[in-house]
Amino acid sequence: MGTMRSWPMTQRLVDVVYVHPCHFPACLLYMNARKNLLCEKPFSTNSGELIASARKNNVFLMEAMWTRFFPASREISRILSQGELGEVKVARAEFGVPSMHVPRSVEKELGGGALMNIGVYCVQFALMVFDGERPETIQASGFCLDSGVDEAMVVTLTFSRNRIAVCICSVAAQLPNEAVIVGTKGSIKIPANMWCPTALVVNGKEEEYPLPQPSLPLNFVNSTGLRYEAEEVRQCLLKGLKESSRMSLSDSALLMEIMDEARRQVGVLYSQDIQ
Repeated sequence: MGTMRSWPMTQRLVDVVYVHPCHFPACLLYMNARKNLLCEKPFSTNSGELIASARKNNVFLMEAMWTRFFPASREISRILSQGELGEVKVARAEFGVPSMHVPRSVEKELGGGALMNIGVYCVQFALMVFDGERPETIQASGFCLDSGVDEAMVVTLTFSRNRIAVCICSVAAQLPNEAVIVGTKGSIKIPANMWCPTALVVNGKEEEYPLPQPSLPLNFVNSTGLRYEAEEVRQCLLKGLKESSRMSLSDSALLMEIMDEARRQVGVLYSQDIQ
C-alpha cells in the first residue's frame, strides 16, 4: 500500500499526541484536529486558551507532569490524605542544576529561565502537597541574566491556617535537589532527585520505590519513570475521561497562574506576555 493511501488509516490510529517543543501552536494544531493531547510541562502562558480549546474540541488534555505519577509521589498523596502527618505546616522543594550552557535554560525565545524549566517541579510539588489549594499570597524574589530570564528564584506561597511552601530553583548552582513535608505529627523527606523520586524517608524510616531497569541508555536520570504518566493517559482514555484527576486542568491552570505572577514580580517577560 502506498504512502498516500495509507495516511487516512494512520490518521485514524492516532490515539494521543505527545507535544514537547512549541507547546502552544502545536497543541492548538492537534486539538483542532480532534487529537487527544499530552503536553510537556509547563503549559504555556496561554494555558487558558489551551484548556478552552480542549473543551471546545472535546479532547483529552493533560500536562505532562511526570513527577506526580511516580509510585513514590502516589505514596506521598496517600500518606497525606490519611492524615498520617497530622496537619501539614511546611513544604519545601529545591531544584538547582548548572545548565547555563543549555540554550533552553537561558534564552528567552525558547522559554528559558530557572522557574519555567526546573522551578515548575517545585511549585507543582507544593500544590500537590496542599491538594491544589489556591495560595493566599505569592512572593517571589530572584535575579535575571542579561538575556532577560531568571537565573535563580525563590517563590514563597502562604496558605490558609498558617501553612507555607518555599520553592527554590537555579540554573547556575547545584542544589541538594531534595524536598521535605513537615506536619504536626511527622515528616516526609524526598531525597534527590525530588522531581523523579525513588525513595521516601517517612519519620526517619526510608522506603525505596525502584523503577524498572532501562533496556536502552537514558538521556536523563530515572527516565523509565515516564511510563507512569503514559499509563495514566492510557487509563484515562480507556475510561473516556477528558482530563486526569491526578493532574487536572485546574491544577495546571493554577500552576501557570502562580508562575506567571512569580515571573512578573522578578521581571521576566516573554513575548506572549505583552501581546
